[in-house]
Amino acid sequence: MDTMIYQQTRAAIDELCVKANLQPGNIVVVGCSTSEVVGCRIGTNSNPDVAGEIFAALNDYAKENGLLLAIQCCEHLNRAIVTQRQAVPFAEVVNVIPQPKAGGSLAARAYAEFDDPVVVEEIKADAGLDIGFTMIGMHLKKVAVPLRLEHSAIGEAMVLAARTRPKFIGGIRAVYNEEML
Repeated sequence: MDTMIYQQTRAAIDELCVKANLQPGNIVVVGCSTSEVVGCRIGTNSNPDVAGEIFAALNDYAKENGLLLAIQCCEHLNRAIVTQRQAVPFAEVVNVIPQPKAGGSLAARAYAEFDDPVVVEEIKADAGLDIGFTMIGMHLKKVAVPLRLEHSAIGEAMVLAARTRPKFIGGIRAVYNEEML
């Protein structure tokens, strides 16, 4: 695929993963308003075609780099997560099939395209992309670190990014692993 949306998404996830130093097996959470991508207010113009381009870029990149995707649903499904069973082997699965207007177009596409899709209420991802103000923070590990991306737009939507790091514990006598910062 060579569309602008695919290329912008691919550039954003690549930049996130490089800056966050993600490794195979890491989980990347993505929230996306396709309405915002096409220049409308969030929740007003769900677009399955745009979702297809975004999902293809994310999924291609994830497969090539051994990453696990977690796609956030909209607030109509309480921001539940669509992912593959291997990402959450011990999680409690919930029973819902996301739809473009109840879950969002990207979540619906992920559910249709993943090999073994499941929906869970929460996940603790290593990094994430927020495409169009979808509020992914609740699905990141405890210490989120904002990342400023050069590729900060997909279509008309702003893209925000974050990585996570382990918590610092121990106080004044503690010694920290600089590679984990």
